Amino acid sequence: MHKSIQWIAFAAVSVPLFLAAQTRNVVLPQDKGPATINVSSYPAAQQQAYKLFVNKCSQCHTIARPINTSMTRTEWMMYVKRMMHKPNSGISNSQGKDIFEFLAYDQQVRKDKNPAKFYKALSDDQIQKLEAQQ
Repeated sequence: MHKSIQWIAFAAVSVPLFLAAQTRNVVLPQDKGPATINVSSYPAAQQQAYKLFVNKCSQCHTIARPINTSMTRTEWMMYVKRMMHKPNSGISNSQGKDIFEFLAYDQQVRKDKNPAKFYKALSDDQIQKLEAQQ
């Protein structure tokens, strides 16, 4: 039971900050970065998942946003689950699993090797400052 409370507390604090940025009309630093990944060296299953990720996730936000954002495996899992439940996402459970596996794999093989190149989620205060500038 104690683990469940920790999990809920973690989700309540970390995920909303990043998710808030996904639903607001604000341009994030991540949006200005590269909008594609060269996945030719990734396993075939990850290459297929990348195509699915681009197709599904570009319907609601720029692909540059998740490509240039760094999260933990747990944060990616919660993020994908949240996106799956957005109206009209059209992401099935199996597609969500494939997208999550791609994002977690990409995090491990590309982002974790050079974390300074990627952005962490912004706080609500940071997002509000960006909104005020627009």
